[in-house]
Amino acid sequence: MSAAANADADATAAPAMPPLRALIVDDEEPGRVNLRYALAEYPRWHLAGECASVAAARALLAAEPVDLVLLDVQMPRENGLALARELCQLAEPPLLVFVTAFNAYAVDAFEVHALDYLLKPIDDLRLAQALERAEAMLAQRQRAAYGQAVRAFLAAQDAARPAAPGGAGQAAAPAAEHWRQLNVRSVGRIECIQLDQVHWIGAAGNYVELHLAGRLVLHRVPIGRLERHLDPQHFLRVHRGAIVRVDQLLALAVLGDGNYELSLLSGARVPVSERHVQALRQRMGCA
Repeated sequence: MSAAANADADATAAPAMPPLRALIVDDEEPGRVNLRYALAEYPRWHLAGECASVAAARALLAAEPVDLVLLDVQMPRENGLALARELCQLAEPPLLVFVTAFNAYAVDAFEVHALDYLLKPIDDLRLAQALERAEAMLAQRQRAAYGQAVRAFLAAQDAARPAAPGGAGQAAAPAAEHWRQLNVRSVGRIECIQLDQVHWIGAAGNYVELHLAGRLVLHRVPIGRLERHLDPQHFLRVHRGAIVRVDQLLALAVLGDGNYELSLLSGARVPVSERHVQALRQRMGCA
């Protein structure tokens, strides 16, 4: 092909996708430097700026939009959650990847609400996965759904925060509120699942199977982690691989050799282990 033909082909080719803009917010300079160098490995992403405080990030975001904020959770004066709270009120908020030194137990909330996070020190593979998911969500125009997921996460954080100590005779702070919804992430999308619509939950390795009317939804969180955040008034563990919603209980059958099977109002049949059968019978009023 001639040079002129090549030029014509280039002129008719699809235009290159514009770069995606990322902002780093971290009060520690080494953290910002590490993320800057790591982000430089991804040519699709352009660094819009680095901020050492929420106030500086707020000013930059007011001046120019970004697609993604890599946001440190723990910072002096205002923490990263304060900025997240403001951003998720926008109709089209930027996506957030929370950067944290929290341990595995404390990041349960991020996973259950389908929010990406990076544990310090930053792992290159985790960063690559987070950026890939962000690109997919931006392509699917999922900013509004992501904002809803952030709001649900922040509401759970508020409910779990202990009340300020009061004077003598003041009532004790209420227990942390249990989760009422899950934000389930698939490729490029987030779906809000109300827990009162879930009939039962099955274990599937590092995933759970959420059984709803007429469909099954996979969510990436181990069943043991999820159980900690379910309301025991509404959900009951009946097997190491199964949690059922109490208002779905119908009948318990004895299969022999210490095996039991629970029938649900939805028509599903769920295995019951001998370890859990007594508690199940009590909830069914047949102890």
